[in-house]
Amino acid sequence: MRYVFPAVLAQDEDGRWIVTFPDVSEALTDGADRDEALREAVDTLGAALAGYVHERREVPVPTPPKPGQVSVCVPPLVAAKLALYRAMREQGVSNVELARRLGITEAVVRRLVDPDHSSKIEKVEAALETLGKRLIVEAA
Repeated sequence: MRYVFPAVLAQDEDGRWIVTFPDVSEALTDGADRDEALREAVDTLGAALAGYVHERREVPVPTPPKPGQVSVCVPPLVAAKLALYRAMREQGVSNVELARRLGITEAVVRRLVDPDHSSKIEKVEAALETLGKRLIVEAA
């Protein structure tokens, strides 16, 4: 899955640029100019998607951008953690079971899945491989 979401940019009456995400209604930000708004959008999107993980909800699937929309990518580590979270949910693998398969503690798995925790991407990649998934990084 590619964690690239369509965003809508619009100027408000004060001239600030507002960014909304049709697929992630919780993500809303702005900026003094278009570039600042798009930089803020990356962090806002990541934080909103992290909220889905913390609340143990299904992470939205990005739809293709419509004309006039822009694409916003989540940071690579966040994307990897979201992929791990999704794979675990799809396969019905608990934190405890993944910890057993990896030979680590459940607390370590909890941190591997937490988008707000800084993990080594190699560790997330190893967890994905344990679930039969591969991490692919693509330059846009």
